[in-house]
Amino acid sequence: MTESTEANSVDSTDTTTHELRTGRPLAVEDTPIPGFKVIDLSVHGDSRGWFKENWQREKMTALGLEDFGPVQNNISFNASPGVTRGIHAEPWDKFISVAAGRVFGAWVDLREGPSFGATYWCEIDPSVAVFVPRGVGNAFQALEEGTAYTYLVNDHWSAEAQSEYTFLNLADETAAIPWPIPLQDGELSAKDQAHPRLAEVTPMKPRRTLVLGASGQLGRALAALWESRDDVDVVGRETLDLSRPETLAEFPWTEYDTVVNAGAYTAVDAAETPEGRAAAWAANAAGPAALARIAAEHRLTLVHLSTDYVFDGTRELHPEDEPFAPLGVYGQSKAAGDHAVAVAPRHYILRTSWVIGEGKNFVATMAALAEKGVDPTVVSDQIGRLSFTTTIAAAVDHLLASGAPYGTYNVSNSGEPVAWADVAAKVYELTGHDPARVAPITTAEYFAGKEGVAPRPAQSTFDLAKLEATGFAPTDQFEALAEHLRSS
Repeated sequence: MTESTEANSVDSTDTTTHELRTGRPLAVEDTPIPGFKVIDLSVHGDSRGWFKENWQREKMTALGLEDFGPVQNNISFNASPGVTRGIHAEPWDKFISVAAGRVFGAWVDLREGPSFGATYWCEIDPSVAVFVPRGVGNAFQALEEGTAYTYLVNDHWSAEAQSEYTFLNLADETAAIPWPIPLQDGELSAKDQAHPRLAEVTPMKPRRTLVLGASGQLGRALAALWESRDDVDVVGRETLDLSRPETLAEFPWTEYDTVVNAGAYTAVDAAETPEGRAAAWAANAAGPAALARIAAEHRLTLVHLSTDYVFDGTRELHPEDEPFAPLGVYGQSKAAGDHAVAVAPRHYILRTSWVIGEGKNFVATMAALAEKGVDPTVVSDQIGRLSFTTTIAAAVDHLLASGAPYGTYNVSNSGEPVAWADVAAKVYELTGHDPARVAPITTAEYFAGKEGVAPRPAQSTFDLAKLEATGFAPTDQFEALAEHLRSS
């Protein structure tokens, strides 16, 4: 248990007089409870009274306070000193201050994890506010008559939500909160007096991570990477189908804080047909747009996978901010999905190329042809890098775990850019076959006389500097290819 320092306690004899602290600059301070913040508010006073900006989004987020999206404001009026309420941990965040009087506030971390049981306490007057994360138990004791205790929350109160509350007894010996007015001399509700001790409390579990696209290559890679976690759900289209956004409305989104959209319509050539065009736009554009709205409404972090096909391939190196210029329906639908996801306040768009993982893909096809004795012709004028799903999954995990700035990131393996023919030759070599059996051919020659073929970008190489600046180092594509073939 982490106890507050003496400087955070309050003199129990000083419960009736207090001079409002004015003229202090706005400041945000950390505490021993992770995510719990103390805010010094700027209060301006004169002979008439005082004024403060209780919640000012732009200023407070600039100082590092979370934009927690308040939707409801509540006020608790406390008639006399000694009124004590809590300790309640609710399934939403709170921003707490007082409008009149002052309180002694006390908080205990009741979340599952290493900080469970950590405590903090301090006095709150109109010049002080606190941010209380979901799952941190909150309590206060009024120190003056007519104290108005006010708090913003980022979810609407409901009777159903009470089943998610976690409670702790105000007199818990482990928390050892130094109430200025002894609890036996104050006024408490019968319910608050009956709450369990810390040893009997079931910690509040964190919200979960949802992965869409269970049957896809990346969905399987994420499932494997996060196999040991008990807070991850990997679902397929039978549970959530992005091609039918109307089915998303009934899903219990409040149980999650992160959604990884690893599903998509990826049949590039079929997308050029009338049926494929409709399917591509439903899954790659309308579905992500619906997810972005849900993410904004429920304050979810949305991770979305994109593609090099949003570009026309005229640049040798693609930065994240290159304007979209898709050549075909698949790329157009993915570009539309990227635009939609980008409006979600908390989003990561991971742009990938030449994806290789478990299942049907170019590497698997070449390995099978080599084993069968087939000598293939492979295009030699489409240039890029392979993106192994193990690398993409690791990048997703890294961005989420490190708290990297939201936005768009290029993700592929590293190494010198190569052609598809070079990849095929390397597959033959690594599987013990003669790489000279692979014959290069131009894209125009390969598709000559074939109908219904979608245009491909000639250059698909990504600039990886932004991703690498976050501390993530992609492995070399041919090193990853050798490991992939060994494990296949």
